[in-house]
Amino acid sequence: MKHKKLLQIALPVALVVFTALIVALIMKNPPQAQYGKPAAAAKIPVRTQVIERAPFNVTIDSYGTVRPRTETLLSAQVSGQIIDINDNFREGGFFKKGDILIKLDARDYRAKVKVAEADLILAKQTLSEEAAHAAQARDDWARLGKKGKPNDLVLRIPQLEAAKASVLSAQAQLDIARLDLERTEIKAPFDGRILTKYVDMGQVVASNAQLADIYATDYVEVRLPIKNKDLPLIDLPTENAQNDDTNGPTPVLLYSDLIGSQQWQGNLVRTEGAIDSDTQQLYAIVQIESPFSQQGPLIKIGQYVTASIIGVTLPDAIKIPTSTIYQGSFVYVEKDGLINRRDIKILWQNQEDALISTGLEPGENLVLTPLGNVTSGTAVKVIQNSDTPEDKQS
Repeated sequence: MKHKKLLQIALPVALVVFTALIVALIMKNPPQAQYGKPAAAAKIPVRTQVIERAPFNVTIDSYGTVRPRTETLLSAQVSGQIIDINDNFREGGFFKKGDILIKLDARDYRAKVKVAEADLILAKQTLSEEAAHAAQARDDWARLGKKGKPNDLVLRIPQLEAAKASVLSAQAQLDIARLDLERTEIKAPFDGRILTKYVDMGQVVASNAQLADIYATDYVEVRLPIKNKDLPLIDLPTENAQNDDTNGPTPVLLYSDLIGSQQWQGNLVRTEGAIDSDTQQLYAIVQIESPFSQQGPLIKIGQYVTASIIGVTLPDAIKIPTSTIYQGSFVYVEKDGLINRRDIKILWQNQEDALISTGLEPGENLVLTPLGNVTSGTAVKVIQNSDTPEDKQS
């Protein structure tokens, strides 16, 4: 019984001592917290291109429709029945300058020529008679020994002048009759083509009747609108009139897919004298020489074409891909592994390339990889530079 009481007292004491020892040990050797380093943020892989200045030949894109150099309404100058038509007098038919396109019945006009010739003969006979009478009157005055100068009536001067006038009038009537006879053969005024014809064989036409719409084929023209911002990038004829012979015309390439893939070479020959009131743009005129003698499908009047105008050569242009420009106003550049947004101004651009006037400097790394909306200062990893085959780690 005595031992049991001693055990009940010893166990709590031993437990308190053991706990005190454990606390003392912990206080003497406190635990060390083990913190790991935070995981590195993932870097965006990008490709870059070193910006450089280099010469660049600008091409300006435009569009327009083909129109004839000269288009006119072929008309009859005399009346008559159509008795003959040229085989090419049809829509789309070609003709040469001087070709007889239509013949009118000329019998009435031949008769008028003969009547006019007869009138001229009679007028000349009358003139001869009056000249003889005038000479006889002068001799009679002298033979009779009359003193003083005879007046015009005595010398039959008025009658002589009237006879001369009759000859001139008869000659003029003959010329008119011959001209009318000549006009019964309606000839082509230039090398051209029939656009629309309005008459046919056997039809009786009046003077000034419309026969056909025709146009010249020596060259055709295309009217191209030029954007105001592109005007300084083109050698316009009006701006360099003094140097046209030295520099030559500005070349233009014209394209159409109306009948397969077609291409023509033209030259910018002039600009219009005023800004178009509707578009507030200047229009340039391009000529295509001998368009209907080229191989392949012929160019059509009214055909829509796209144009590439060869512009000026910029000696130190900064060119970047158009795909790297965001919202038409900024790009991303990389420096020391960080992204920076850079506002730019575009001098010129097409679907592939853009020329930058301000905002970028040579030696900077332009980001080529599409990024969308990225905050400046974002870390990136350059996986490939366009100017070196090795990967660059940042």
